[in-house]
Amino acid sequence: MTSPAENELDVSQENKGEEDDFVDPWNVNSKADTGIDYDKLIVRFGSSKIDEELLSRWSKVIKAPLHHLLRRQVFFSHRDMHTILKYVEEGKSFYLYTGRGPSSEAMHVGHLIPFIFTKWIQDTFDVPLVIQLTDDEKFLWKDLKLETAKKLAYENAKDIIACGFDVNKTFIFSDFNFIGDEAHFHDPYFRMTRDVAPRLGYHKPALLHSTFIPALQGAKTKMSASDENTAIFLTDTPKQIKNKVNKHAFSGGRSTVEEHREMGGDCSIDIAYQYLRFFMEDDQQLEKIKKDYESGALLTGELKKILIETLQPIIAEHQKRRAEVTDDVVKQFMTPRKLNFIIKSDK
Repeated sequence: MTSPAENELDVSQENKGEEDDFVDPWNVNSKADTGIDYDKLIVRFGSSKIDEELLSRWSKVIKAPLHHLLRRQVFFSHRDMHTILKYVEEGKSFYLYTGRGPSSEAMHVGHLIPFIFTKWIQDTFDVPLVIQLTDDEKFLWKDLKLETAKKLAYENAKDIIACGFDVNKTFIFSDFNFIGDEAHFHDPYFRMTRDVAPRLGYHKPALLHSTFIPALQGAKTKMSASDENTAIFLTDTPKQIKNKVNKHAFSGGRSTVEEHREMGGDCSIDIAYQYLRFFMEDDQQLEKIKKDYESGALLTGELKKILIETLQPIIAEHQKRRAEVTDDVVKQFMTPRKLNFIIKSDK
């Protein structure tokens, strides 16, 4: 679950030119109020859109409803997911791989999205998972002291474990402990792997790409762990969540209540609504909120209240689970061992 790309050009070069959007493994910026044009990214980077055909097949294979992050195309792009579904249909094996670049002690809600979805995939397909913590990269490029980088990785591991992964099927590792050199988990490096793997007799890795959860100030950029006012952090109190949403969440409402009642709000730029797309599971409730806001029946303050009441219990529950993650639990997840993984024949 990484940022998109596939041709052989360097990512920074791919973004040069007349395009308003800029996306590389570290930065996200757009001049449009609605944020990144993900359809253009799919074309630019040569990935495949997660379309209705794939969603229908996925639901049929698992014989269950899809996760709301899939239904709403928060995960919008892929590489070779049809191959993975074919493996499942044929009873073959696969494993999951994702990661986190620990640049701050406290993760924010945007960091939760890939791990929430990864857990759903692990539970749905009953497969093992490897999670890479690129603490060496942050040490090299974020001007962190060695011990600080290692500590951030350890603290981030607790947040990841608190998402509920199966310890018997999950291995978390730190680059400093297992690689000792710079390593990344962004899409450009997977592209190289997809090119080289078949030459070595291995399968190409399949990938899923998620949209970015925008900063509270608007969809032109993503949340930043270095600016506490752009994001809802997993350490925030209910009061902090309320204050941040009310004070900083960009509104798609009108200048006055009268104008809003008459003309309605714009959900495409309203941050409270956009966050609900990520965190409210009920499709019918979300659609009603959209309809009411765009008709003017629901005011901006009321929409923000709904978001606050949605986020507060999610963050509180995560904090409760994290408090139960002891040093011994972290050690267990980060100890090399045989995972509960039955290798099935590709024949």
